[in-house]
Amino acid sequence: MAPPKPQPTLRGAANVPRHFNGALTYAVVLIAVSQINFGLDQGIFSNTQAMPHFYRQFGAPDPKTGKYALDPVFLSLLNSLPFICFFLGLVQGSYISNKWGRRTSMHVMCVWALISAAVCVSARGRVQVVAGRMINYLYIGMELAVVPIIQSEMVPAPVRGFIVGTYQLGLGLGHILASLICRATSDIDSNNSWIIPYGCMFLIPSIILCMLWHMPESPRWLLLQGRDDAALASLRRLRVGRFTEEQIRDELASFRSTINVAADKGTWKEVFQGSNRKRTLIVCGVNVFFQLTGHNFVSKYGTIFLRSLNTFNAFSMSLINSCINTLVIIFTMFLSDMVGRVPLLITGASIQTAALLTMGGLGTAGGERAPLPIREGITSMVTLFGVGFNLGWAPLSHVVAAEIPTLRLRDKIYGLGSAINIIIQFLVAFIVPYLMDDAYAGLGPRVGFIFGTVAFVAVSFSWFCVPECSGRTLEEIDRLFLEGVPIRSFKTHALADQEEDKGLQRNSESWPHKREDAKGAGWVDARAV
Repeated sequence: MAPPKPQPTLRGAANVPRHFNGALTYAVVLIAVSQINFGLDQGIFSNTQAMPHFYRQFGAPDPKTGKYALDPVFLSLLNSLPFICFFLGLVQGSYISNKWGRRTSMHVMCVWALISAAVCVSARGRVQVVAGRMINYLYIGMELAVVPIIQSEMVPAPVRGFIVGTYQLGLGLGHILASLICRATSDIDSNNSWIIPYGCMFLIPSIILCMLWHMPESPRWLLLQGRDDAALASLRRLRVGRFTEEQIRDELASFRSTINVAADKGTWKEVFQGSNRKRTLIVCGVNVFFQLTGHNFVSKYGTIFLRSLNTFNAFSMSLINSCINTLVIIFTMFLSDMVGRVPLLITGASIQTAALLTMGGLGTAGGERAPLPIREGITSMVTLFGVGFNLGWAPLSHVVAAEIPTLRLRDKIYGLGSAINIIIQFLVAFIVPYLMDDAYAGLGPRVGFIFGTVAFVAVSFSWFCVPECSGRTLEEIDRLFLEGVPIRSFKTHALADQEEDKGLQRNSESWPHKREDAKGAGWVDARAV
């Protein structure tokens, strides 16, 4: 008998702990700690680049004011060049995950994180601090190649949305830690104000590196290697005490049946054929709107932007925003499997639209030279934007992108979506300093008009293009696409029994017409940014 599906009620949220035994809890918490480190690193980079002594070390005096400032060119390169290594880390993480397993990939990414911390702590020149951040993005790319998919592979379907949603929760908690650390060190009148936060980047990777040995390997990956006994043992470790032996074996059989019909890797041509074309467009669209609705502007330049408004202490405001965002993420984690993905995506994008357009409107009054109430209003819109982003697109884009692609084409569909994601992140990170700086476009808060317009389009995309997959297993989602079920009917469509539907899977244009053993087929990687 398969595990029960959740009901969209508060009782469903209360039942979340019932799916977790000790081993699964250990694995989920350890992976979540890794995500916290990702958020910590990102928050430290964002906050330290707004510190006065960071300006003195890596900036130059402004000819007009005499104050130290970071040149837009350096700021642009510091935040955009690392995406080259982000792509390399993504490729490396996918390869290692395929060849040697999920745990090995996590070990390697921790080593990169430690090397990055060492380079950043010892940096005294622009080139070295950029190099340190580029190395850090090797680690981030590897994490994004492995973490969302290992989460979706390990946890039962009824809580998949909840657990994959912890990806963004980890980032939020990491940002809180970074904001606390940087707020505490920002008043130090020396380079230690930014060196100490960089030194804190050593801690979490060292802990994870030691504890990974005790985490079970992914049962799905073990099946793909033809190690059926090891896969059963791993799944049993993750389910025993919460599911019966019959349920555990049925779940493994479900994994195996899907892997068997998907053993052959698909071609790039298939990515754009039949139901796979629809999946590809959804995954690419999710990546586009995740990055183009203002996330990169706030996450990478938020503290600098708040500092330029000269309203509240920028580091205190960053801490407040991080705390609010994390609370919203926790709220969303429970709602994603109760209410569904689509309603939250629409609500979140609507709030983002309102916040960004209001920010742009207030910015027409003069931005950092506007009266104090106007600047305070702009500051509050940054906070409201964070609420909308973390209610919808921040946690749920990872969930949607992790559950949509079919197994045999997952590496290619995710690879295409990831490539688009990286290109957009690079472009936004590179362009924003020029849009903000008075020496160039000088838009300041009026960039809200640009990102707000895209956020408005994201509302329509969420309704018309994103299927509601809450409570569905990955195998059921495959069948819904193969049957040609309309996007808006995914939630209510009733599937035939799996035994009656095997012919559909074998005969579909998306599946090979011969069955092969999964051994040697290789991992079809998946990730979501």
